[in-house]
Amino acid sequence: MTLNYKSFTLGVEEEYMVLDPATHELKSHEQKIVHEGQKVIKDKVKAEMHQAVVEVGTDICADIDEAYTDVATLRKTISGIAGDLGFAMGASGTHPFSHWESQLITDHARYSEIVNELQEAARSNLIFGLHVHVGMENREMANHIANSTRYFLPHVYALSTNSPFWEGRMTGYKSFRTKVFDKFPRTGIPEAFESIEAYDNYVKLLIKTNCIDNAKKIWWDLRVHPFFNTVEFRICDVPMTVDETIAIAALFQAICARIYMLRSKNLNFIQYPRPLINENKWRASRYGIDGYLIDFGKEEEVNTRALIYELLDFVDPVLDHLGSRHRLAYVHKMLEQGTGADRQLAVFEQTKNLSAVVEYIEKQYLTGI
Repeated sequence: MTLNYKSFTLGVEEEYMVLDPATHELKSHEQKIVHEGQKVIKDKVKAEMHQAVVEVGTDICADIDEAYTDVATLRKTISGIAGDLGFAMGASGTHPFSHWESQLITDHARYSEIVNELQEAARSNLIFGLHVHVGMENREMANHIANSTRYFLPHVYALSTNSPFWEGRMTGYKSFRTKVFDKFPRTGIPEAFESIEAYDNYVKLLIKTNCIDNAKKIWWDLRVHPFFNTVEFRICDVPMTVDETIAIAALFQAICARIYMLRSKNLNFIQYPRPLINENKWRASRYGIDGYLIDFGKEEEVNTRALIYELLDFVDPVLDHLGSRHRLAYVHKMLEQGTGADRQLAVFEQTKNLSAVVEYIEKQYLTGI
């Protein structure tokens, strides 16, 4: 079997905070940034449910370097447009002190419908995530890879943690964003599906019984995308810098390619049940890279950093095929300097001032570009 690593294309979506440069509060931009942005980058910039959020998405990228260029350009473009309109931009899983009650909802039929159905769970869902799409040769392979990669979600999530504050309080979590999102239905770690038909039948049943009107209302941490041949990873907080985003995207791509390589040799990664993976997700959200995750093979707690190094060893055989070794090297830097959450907490420790934390987030937004 000839392995085709070219099928593992990438798409990256990031959600950014729109900020008032004077007060560092979240600020409604009344879609001005989106309207101006669409003149330059077309549909790569979109409105989100809350008016203080801007979402961007790359083109389909052939490799990780292309994804880097695209994300860096998007950040730079949006930052320039926002600056001209009197706003600032930042990337953090939650805003450290703004309250959702004072933020406006975008006037759009889809958002009205979600708010009408989910009520306060939707209105309070003022959070900022990173979604990484990895291309697949077909949907059967996508389902196989999604089942196997579930195990690694907490490891990568720990690296992305970037939301330690919520509404002016230190939450005690490295990522409080998922705690906010857990109020939605159909979220969290998915079950494994024995076949792509089983997944499709599940979706059809939900549509038939009026639970959802389309499969995009399945908001799991990982899903076989309903319309594209991709596996979409949705668990991560939006990282503060482009280098972190790209390292995480490269890691998800490499995990997929490694499972594919195993499959070609009739091997597979052990499938662990959802309740066990959930234990690790909880630990990742609470402690980030400074805690312990469970190694289910050994049935013992292992230092999270050690497990991330093990994960880097696991994916090593595919990095040269993907051309991503130099991008994944940045994970070592992330482990040294700490996650976005660690750095936000360090600024707060020094200044005891949440405005200073937001100022730091603003400054980091274009770092490395």
